[in-house]
Amino acid sequence: MEGGGGGGESSERSPSGSGTRLRVRPDPFLVVCRCFSVVTALTAILCIVVNVLSAIRSFKDGSDIFNGIFRCYAVLVAIFVAVAETEWGFVTKFWKVLEYWVGRGMLQIFVAVMTRAFPDYTGANEELILLQNIASYMLLACGVLYVISGILCIGFLKRSRQQKEISRDQAIKDLEELERRREELEHLLVEERA
Repeated sequence: MEGGGGGGESSERSPSGSGTRLRVRPDPFLVVCRCFSVVTALTAILCIVVNVLSAIRSFKDGSDIFNGIFRCYAVLVAIFVAVAETEWGFVTKFWKVLEYWVGRGMLQIFVAVMTRAFPDYTGANEELILLQNIASYMLLACGVLYVISGILCIGFLKRSRQQKEISRDQAIKDLEELERRREELEHLLVEERA
């Protein structure tokens, strides 16, 4: 591995035998980061579901309108967490703090606390309370991991490796295009000689 960069390259001969085709293995570090993002997004979706169910129950019973409104806000922020995990350019363009893992982790911790807040301990909905606990603690764990990783500059490392991967992919596409063009020119040269 050169300079701490990830994925290795291997080359294999193309069927025509005249050129080389590069095959790039994905960077294991980026694969782990993507898997962690998927887990975090799924956990945020679980928080959304739990908060929607809690809000419906609050509004349906009419017992605690404040809890229902609070749950609606929790749903909105949890949607934002799930969208942030996609690393969609539109989101990171307007909310730069979500590029940094510490900011992202703090937002996840906030949603976890909102999901855990105001539990109903009357025993009427034990399953819902269990789901709230599972969702909130899972998102809390993801948020803490993001904060610690952000402090250790893992997010910066991920962005730099993503940039290398994009540059490498573009270089491979350019090389394949040049190879294709060379083969076309060789073919034209052979036809011209004949």
